[in-house]
This record gives sequence, structure tokens and C-alpha cells, in this order.
Amino acid sequence: MEPFNPSNFLVLVVDDLNINLQIVGAILDSEGYATTFATNGQQALSRMKNAQPDLVLLDLMMPEMDGFQVCENLRSNHDRSEIPIIFLTASQEQKHLLQAFDRGAVDYITKPFNPPELLARVKTHLELKHTRDELKKAVAELEKLATTDSLTGIANRRSLLLMGENEFLRARRYNRQLSVLMLDVDRFKQINDTYGHAVGDEALTAIAKAIVSTLRKGDCFGRFGGEEFLAFLPETGLDAAVEVANRIRTTIAELSLFSGKKQVQMTISIGVTECSENDIKVDTAIQRSDAGLYHAKHRGRNLVVAISPTDSKTSYL
Repeated sequence: MEPFNPSNFLVLVVDDLNINLQIVGAILDSEGYATTFATNGQQALSRMKNAQPDLVLLDLMMPEMDGFQVCENLRSNHDRSEIPIIFLTASQEQKHLLQAFDRGAVDYITKPFNPPELLARVKTHLELKHTRDELKKAVAELEKLATTDSLTGIANRRSLLLMGENEFLRARRYNRQLSVLMLDVDRFKQINDTYGHAVGDEALTAIAKAIVSTLRKGDCFGRFGGEEFLAFLPETGLDAAVEVANRIRTTIAELSLFSGKKQVQMTISIGVTECSENDIKVDTAIQRSDAGLYHAKHRGRNLVVAISPTDSKTSYL
């Protein structure tokens, strides 16, 4: 984690007295903090729309909209709810201080201001916020690593199957259509052997990107393993899924990938099926789409083969 640097943080100071703004501003400026100011509650909320402060120093007692109301507004807004709020108050009444913490304040500073105390409290809560933000980033990165294929950037097998299971259960619950596509790059070993694994990796990445651009935002797509990909198409029947598969097949056949001056030709075979009420689990449909892929491979590749779930009829398309 980077060392604490006050210049990286913006502090919003809210007080209805200009003299207090000047005093607090001078204290913060002396330490290197970036500052912005508001003289009332409404102005503070308006300022928040244009700036995203890292911390708010908020006067407790202000006319029209007091600090309690401003604090409640900020805490109710999802985008601003975690910004630490330190109340500035001349009140020593315990009920006011307890009320401040109940409304979401993290600390309070009493007037008249003691510069070392103010700076210490500001630094403490900014460091805590910075640590929380860094931890959230780390957790998000770990979650991404756990669900994403490191080479292509799409969903990995584990997360893909989980998404497929969820779509399958939703389709059954609401009697919706759901189709499954199993896709495999044709003669991928030959690409690796001829051009090298680096080009093979580039080919997989380009193919994944092309397929993503062909699918809808609500479709689930990921790398099933090796050169195999899997897609779940919600709200899509078998005929429509075949159309999607053929668009993908055509798109891949038209891709341009070069190794030196040599063009790398790529095609893809696809097995298609639709989930039915007789499917006990999504694996049944996946196996059926895999059977379609098997037929596509053995009939010459660069084909789409659909297998109907009702009578296991195979269509070569």
C-alpha cells in the first residue's frame, strides 16, 4: 500500500460561518490536503454532485438544513454512504453527540479548533477509508481471478457452469426457453504445432472476443476448457439459437490473424440444443450440445449441428 499522502485526498468543509471555513481551510492547507467548501447544507449536497470528497467536516448547527439532515442525506445515497463524516460542533451536550453518531458520523471535533487534534482525527479517518478502499479493490480482484479465465478474460469453467445452472433453474421456474451452444475451435492442435503456442493463445483470445461481440449482453459465455467454449442463451429457442450459432461460425471464419506474413485460418464447430422440461439438470443439455458438436466434427468441421431435446433428432446446418 502506498504511504499516506495528504495531497491525494479532498476534504469538504461545511460551516455557515466564513471565519470557521477560513480557519479549518488554513489548517488543512498547511498539511497539504485539497479542500472545497460549502456554507450551508444545500450547498454541501450540491457540491457533492460535482466533487467526490474523501472526507466531510460538517458543522452540526446550521440554519435551514442542519448537519444531522445533511448526514442523513449522504448516508441514504449509495454512492456517498461510506464517505467519513466528522462533525464540527460547539455543543458539549451528550444527546447531540450521541445523535451525531446515530446519524452516521465517525467522529466529532469541538470548537474552538485545536489544529493538531483536527489534523490527527482527519488523518486517522482518511487512513481507515483508504485501507477499506484498498481492501475492497483486492477482494474485487480476487473475485475476478476466481471467476475469469486468465487468458481470454471471459468466464472460466466454474463460474460459467454456475451461471448456466442459475439460468436453467430460472427457465424451469418461469417456463422460459433456454438454449445451449458448445463450441470448439477446429484443428487447434495444428495451429499450435504450425505457428506456436503464442499464436494459439492469440487465436483463442481473438475468437473469444469475436464471440462476445456476437452474443447479447444477457447471454452467458465462457471458456469450457482448452479450445472449447460454452454459451447459454436465455429466452432463446432452438431455431433462434441455430441462427446465433451460424453467425458465430461465419464471424470466426472471417477473422484475420497473422503469424508473420502467414494468415492463420480459423474455423469453429458448434453443437446446439434447447433445454426441455424433461432435463433434470443443465448437465443433460450440455451433454446434448456436446453430442451435436461431436457430429459437427465428424461431418467435416466448420458446421453447426442442432439436436432437438424432444426426439434427439439431429440437424446438420
